[in-house]
Amino acid sequence: MGFYAKHVLPICLDKACSIGPIHKQRAKIIPLAKGRILEIGIGSGLNLPHYDASRVEHVTGVDPDDNIWSRSQTRRDAVHFPVERIGLSGEDIPLPPNSVDTVVVTYSLCTIPDPVKALREMRRILKPEGDILFCEHGRAPDAAIAKWQTRIDPIWSKLAGGCQSGRNIPELFTQAGLKVADLNQAYIPGPRVLSYNYWGRAR
Repeated sequence: MGFYAKHVLPICLDKACSIGPIHKQRAKIIPLAKGRILEIGIGSGLNLPHYDASRVEHVTGVDPDDNIWSRSQTRRDAVHFPVERIGLSGEDIPLPPNSVDTVVVTYSLCTIPDPVKALREMRRILKPEGDILFCEHGRAPDAAIAKWQTRIDPIWSKLAGGCQSGRNIPELFTQAGLKVADLNQAYIPGPRVLSYNYWGRAR
């Protein structure tokens, strides 16, 4: 791992993902999580302040990056429920089937190398009555913006730790055999190639 990936990128990602509009997006879905929760891409713990502690039994985070996880200590210390991390990718989750009540995935499907495989893993470990709560940026509905997303992704991905700006988020859920029961989508403040958001609930 080079200097940029180890020292610069974690700080940049943390700053970018903690801006006001993204915090507002997190606040729309994270308080709905309950029970035993699996959070994909827990990173530096930016979702932790948004959980409703009265509804949370335990949070298990999945994230392969030790450097980003190390930045979560203060946020973990501030919450009143147990938080642990599995240092692996979302495509291979070492939990038994039907073992979690809620899966949370925010601003991570853009980066996971095989997002459909990861979503199938989420489906496998989720209890039948459970929910996948998601908030992601993805493909814009405007043809001109979508074209620019395609153009920038080869460079953007290298700069942003593998992030893809224009993934079709609803289609990923469909390919994984999941049904999106509640889907919202809109631009949020920010560069339009990176700011079209999808959020809601899937089963």
